[in-house]
Amino acid sequence: MSKTTSKAKVVGIIPARLKSSRIQQKALLPICGVPLVIHVLKRVQQSLDLSDVYVATDSEKIASLVEDNGGKAIMTSVKHKNGTERTTEAIRNIDGDVFVQIMGDEVLLNPEHIKVSLDALKSSEGAAASMLVTEFKKENSIGDFKVVTNCDNEIMYISRGDIPCSKKNPVDYRLKAYHITSWKRSALEAYRKIQKTPMEKIEDHEFLRLIENGYKIVTKKVESECISLDHEEDIEYITKKMLNDKFFKEYKKI
Repeated sequence: MSKTTSKAKVVGIIPARLKSSRIQQKALLPICGVPLVIHVLKRVQQSLDLSDVYVATDSEKIASLVEDNGGKAIMTSVKHKNGTERTTEAIRNIDGDVFVQIMGDEVLLNPEHIKVSLDALKSSEGAAASMLVTEFKKENSIGDFKVVTNCDNEIMYISRGDIPCSKKNPVDYRLKAYHITSWKRSALEAYRKIQKTPMEKIEDHEFLRLIENGYKIVTKKVESECISLDHEEDIEYITKKMLNDKFFKEYKKI
């Protein structure tokens, strides 16, 4: 008799905090009449590859808004310094084998890219996680994280700086982090126990904590115009894109 294997349970987690460093209460900011965090929630809910979706937050206001819009919220500590720390707390009471973390400001995310991220994790032996990347040509944009990979598409380093550097030789394009990340449960549980690492402290990107400790994070390049909402000037760009966005039309009649 052949042995059957059960399908891994995949759960989406959207970390969202109330306080933000650049835009006050960014998660609640209305874009085309819909709060930012609800855009992300509704788009993630369109994925066919998730058994459930939760917003992990430190704010009762965000939690109530999520629940009023048909979503599920989990309260987490206000002490977390980044979204992955918040995710590690949220999953403690969630049954799941793989967790897809979608940062709460990826407002233009393509729900179909969640499957791309999951497939990248499944196809890479020994990977702890997989993250999407996009081609990026903007220079000196410290609000965007650039990614350098090896020949197996594994992340070697992440920086706010322009890497690779073009001082000696031209760079056709760089890779920018597109924060849809699929995690094995074991990787998130390990992350919770690891202290901040030297490069993480310098670059302020939490994934470096695992990379510096020898964990493998693979990437998959996709085409996307998605940007994280970091600055006031991003609002006009996002609003323009949203008005013609097919996924937005699924949850908001214009």
